[in-house]
Amino acid sequence: MSKAISQQSKDPHPIYQQNANKFFNDCEKSVSQYHQSVGNLQRECLESCRKLVESSISSQQELANRSGINPGVPEAGQKITNYVIEAANKAVTIQNKVAQSTIDTAIQNVKAFNDNAKSLAELNRSIVQLWVPPWTSEQQ
Repeated sequence: MSKAISQQSKDPHPIYQQNANKFFNDCEKSVSQYHQSVGNLQRECLESCRKLVESSISSQQELANRSGINPGVPEAGQKITNYVIEAANKAVTIQNKVAQSTIDTAIQNVKAFNDNAKSLAELNRSIVQLWVPPWTSEQQ
C-alpha cells in the first residue's frame, strides 16, 4: 500500500513534459516524410497527365494518318488553342501565387498565436505566483 501511495505522490509534470517532447519530436520527423510523399504524389500525377495527353495526341495522329483524314486546323483554331494554353498557364501561375500567399498568411497566424500563447503562459505564471502564497499558508 505504501508503494502505491508513493507512486501517486510523485510529481507527474516531468513525465507530462517528457511525453509531450517525444510526441512533438516524432511529429517533426514525420513532417519531412509527409512533405516528400506529397511532392512525389504531385510529380506522379503530373507525369500521368503528361502521358495521357501524349498518348491521346499520338492516337489521334495515327488515326488521321491511317484513315487519310486531313486533320488540318484553320489558323483561327490554332490561335484559340494557343490562347487556351496561355490562359491555363496563367491560371496555374495565379493558383500558385494564391496558394503560397495563403500558406504565408497561415504561417504568420500561427506565429502570432505562438507569441500570444507565450504571453498567456507568462500571465498564468504571474497569477499562480499571486495565488500560491495565500493557499500554501492556509494549508499549513
